Amino acid sequence: MHSPLVIIGSGPAGLSAAIYTSRAGLDTIVFGTKPKVAGDYEIDNYFGFEHTISGSELLARGRAQAKRFGTRITEEKVLSLHHNDSGGFHIKTENEEFDACAIILATGVGRVRPGISNLSEFEGKGVSYCVSCDGFFYKGRKVIVLGEGVYAANQGLELLAFTPDVSIVTQGKTLTMTTPFKERLRTAGIPVLEQKIDSLSGSPALSSITFADGSTQEAEGLFIAMGEASSLDFAYTLGLERSGVFLVADKEQKTNIPGVFAAGDCTGGFLQIAVAVGDGATAARSAISYIKEGCQKKS
Repeated sequence: MHSPLVIIGSGPAGLSAAIYTSRAGLDTIVFGTKPKVAGDYEIDNYFGFEHTISGSELLARGRAQAKRFGTRITEEKVLSLHHNDSGGFHIKTENEEFDACAIILATGVGRVRPGISNLSEFEGKGVSYCVSCDGFFYKGRKVIVLGEGVYAANQGLELLAFTPDVSIVTQGKTLTMTTPFKERLRTAGIPVLEQKIDSLSGSPALSSITFADGSTQEAEGLFIAMGEASSLDFAYTLGLERSGVFLVADKEQKTNIPGVFAAGDCTGGFLQIAVAVGDGATAARSAISYIKEGCQKKS
């Protein structure tokens, strides 16, 4: 399926962007599960609301407004985001695949940390956050994907292109991946271990892991894929400039990759809803110009 614009993230920044792009006549799809603010979070300082409003109500209004202008909103999880060989971007979700001319990342911030005591010592020495970036270096080697959901399952399946020796460790978490993905892992011969990795070993690079129960297992590669894919995961696969846990975007919310825009908390700064909404509007304006000046001329 093809859509000129895909927005990843259904919080204030993503919905704000969708309102502007849909009103401008662009076919817009928003992907994203409920953001943190969608709970019982109480908001007292948002402009125009004399009385406290809950985060869930504010987002419900934003979703309704975006849908009124024609935005398609889905809670499907985005599993991977890559450059297209022919230009643009390819998005893979749990059930569909899309091609897009432009992307707005509005995923918020907060990568799930796995709780491995010496993880940082092995980053770049066996620990990776990007299968498409580093999978090639583990051809024929024994690798582990750390994660409990469909994102981890998809990363494990993608690793089969490089090595047949793949397993998944949930880090002690309960499996959340869907039944179809469990079946795909079983068919592919990828075992799933509901254990917790306590530490890593090896010199000069990773060679084994130690579980919380004291047992060990050989592993030359450990790919972190806990929770859902985040802006940082997409940054690795697309080659986006980062500053710590944040994406780097200019005053027009443009990243260093043409056609990719970032808005809201994933860009850092003053992490407030009002700022995220403004960022979303700015990213939308930039994306509208990019699509009308670039993509539509090519089509």
